[in-house]
Amino acid sequence: MAGTYGFKVPFYLFAVAMGATFLLIWFRVPQPDVQRAEGPLTVASAVRNYRAMLAKSEIAAAATAYFTMFVGVSLFVVYLPYWLEQSLGLSSNAIAGLFVVGGIANVLTGPQAGKLSDRIGRKRIIIMSSVGLSLVMLLTSVLVREFWAAYVLYFVLMVLVAARLSPFSALLTALVSGERRGSLMSMTIALGQIGFAVGAAAAGPMYSRFGFASNTVLGAVAVLIMAGIIAYLVPEPESQDDVSVVPETVL
Repeated sequence: MAGTYGFKVPFYLFAVAMGATFLLIWFRVPQPDVQRAEGPLTVASAVRNYRAMLAKSEIAAAATAYFTMFVGVSLFVVYLPYWLEQSLGLSSNAIAGLFVVGGIANVLTGPQAGKLSDRIGRKRIIIMSSVGLSLVMLLTSVLVREFWAAYVLYFVLMVLVAARLSPFSALLTALVSGERRGSLMSMTIALGQIGFAVGAAAAGPMYSRFGFASNTVLGAVAVLIMAGIIAYLVPEPESQDDVSVVPETVL
């Protein structure tokens, strides 16, 4: 679309999609029946709330894992399109098609990963998909020599990325009580965005100096570190009643 109609068109369509999302959430998505946090919403109260949550070792570990996960993804993904253009001569339309394939992989995998994590455990799904993701990252610069191989490998890559996200979100929300879930999710998402920025900032110098293979190696290492944090420092809640929750902060 950008190549045919100009760079503004994707932004317009994104605005339309977000407007539709707003309407659907406002009119169709019910408010969960959970206890809500009380007290004034201020910067100071938010900082105290985050500090209280991070005082719990399992929450601090989960937040660190979320940060590390996005560092690894950004180290790999940011320069993947440029590397494909330079090494295989892929056009902008072909790169766009690659992301379409990735989107399909996300849609197909996310719900199934959530169901599977309910059956065999969230941690197990996260760890297995992370190990698989690190292997795919390492093999990318070795195996991708043809146009079709990039599509296949990226599809597998996004399947593994999506397989982590749903169980990870469920694991996070199980670590705190209902009135803290919004705060925990906002904190971890913010840390994830910071992690993506850190990884992207490191990806450029690594690519220009050592090539894309260095990005794949560092990305894989970050993903494995994240898997190790989940394996050894974050508990697997058996049920919502068994979860150790953060006590309410005095606001």
